[in-house]
Amino acid sequence: MTPDSRMADGRSPIASSERPIFQALLTPYRSLGRAGFTIMMSFFCLVSLVSGLLFWMNGAWPVVGFFGLDVLFLWWAFAASYRSAKAREEVCVTRTDCAIRKTSPRGDVREAHHNPFFARFSINRHEEIGITRMSVDSKNISTEIGGFLNPDDRESFAKAFGDALTTAKRR
Repeated sequence: MTPDSRMADGRSPIASSERPIFQALLTPYRSLGRAGFTIMMSFFCLVSLVSGLLFWMNGAWPVVGFFGLDVLFLWWAFAASYRSAKAREEVCVTRTDCAIRKTSPRGDVREAHHNPFFARFSINRHEEIGITRMSVDSKNISTEIGGFLNPDDRESFAKAFGDALTTAKRR
């Protein structure tokens, strides 16, 4: 979440020569990397294979197929999780523009622009959980941001982004 002069795809966030006050690339966090996934799936396959062979040797051969389905469902769930991790949000605040560019896991891009002077940063909080929703609101437009962030990242982003909007309004 450090200021930079370029978005993640290398292009300038704003056509003018205005320097960003704040710029962040938000991506979903995945606690299990590719190496960990390979190790976990290898272990799970080995346990399923050994258990399936034990059932087969005891005459319960139909159970082997269910062990294979368990492995298939686990792989499918992790594949879906890794696909959803391709989502990202690029947020850039300058003196005259608050640009929010959302890219879905499929690659669909949506952009929203707010005037920082009129934009309001809304935060919904829950006593036990912390921040549950963040959005930038202006006129008839509301753009939710950081929906996939964990609670600690939401707190740090909310502080940095709120400070950037305040700075943009003062200039």
